[in-house]
Amino acid sequence: MARLRETILVDTNVLIEAWRIDGWRALRGGYALETVGECVIETQTGFQQRKPEQRIDDAELRAGLKAIHVVSDVERASAHVRDPEIAFLDLGEKALWAHALARTDAWVLCGPDKASLRIGVRAGLSDRLVSLERLLNDAGHRPKTQLKTAYTKDWLSRTLAALALREGKFA
Repeated sequence: MARLRETILVDTNVLIEAWRIDGWRALRGGYALETVGECVIETQTGFQQRKPEQRIDDAELRAGLKAIHVVSDVERASAHVRDPEIAFLDLGEKALWAHALARTDAWVLCGPDKASLRIGVRAGLSDRLVSLERLLNDAGHRPKTQLKTAYTKDWLSRTLAALALREGKFA
């Protein structure tokens, strides 16, 4: 499979998982990653209650991101009008989708939350949803610590198929 050249948008869960499996350096070295401010903030929330491997150094995280976007009220409103279900997402995912839907360039989104994936399916953007496993594989990184299931290519494929069937959006 060809290496992705699109902008890679990552959510909070992906940032935490990449850090947990010691894949952050490979991921940021392999791609120009972007996210929104809310996702960066969420990586620091509950910091004290996380296992050491899940504690993300804020300065290192910020240095490894190509861009941290601020989402405007207009982008948020536009996303909500496009799909009111966005209101049910977590704050970071809501902001990330508002940003993604406002972009005019090529992008893919990496995030395993089913409610978030459902927004992508409903918007007809399933082809823009990518697993962390694929990104790491394409970057040449084979983690020593196994990825949680929701970050794998197989899980994403099965989940997108089930969501497409549920939403009546099958190809």
